[in-house]
Amino acid sequence: MNATSPSHEHHFPDNDRTTRSHVGESIEDYLNWPGLLLVGIGIVALAATLTAAGYGFAGWALIAGITSGVCLLAGVLIVLAEHSRIKGLEGLRLRDPRGH
Repeated sequence: MNATSPSHEHHFPDNDRTTRSHVGESIEDYLNWPGLLLVGIGIVALAATLTAAGYGFAGWALIAGITSGVCLLAGVLIVLAEHSRIKGLEGLRLRDPRGH
């Protein structure tokens, strides 16, 4: 396979185009996308929670609040797990100060 042909393997960080180890990790690393999507859904559900509570729909506010909490927590955990995996491939721990 030559350097110009696309590869379908998962390679991150992209050492060919940058000298920094984690530039654009959240967007470039497609394994973060489910976590980012869940965080987005959680934020929308939070807005729905506040709207439902403001209009007095206690049942809908409870459903949206639970959905918001679960989505935000799951999304953050997925992003942290993937970031930890990337750091682990480099022989670092999640809290090591190298990277950005």
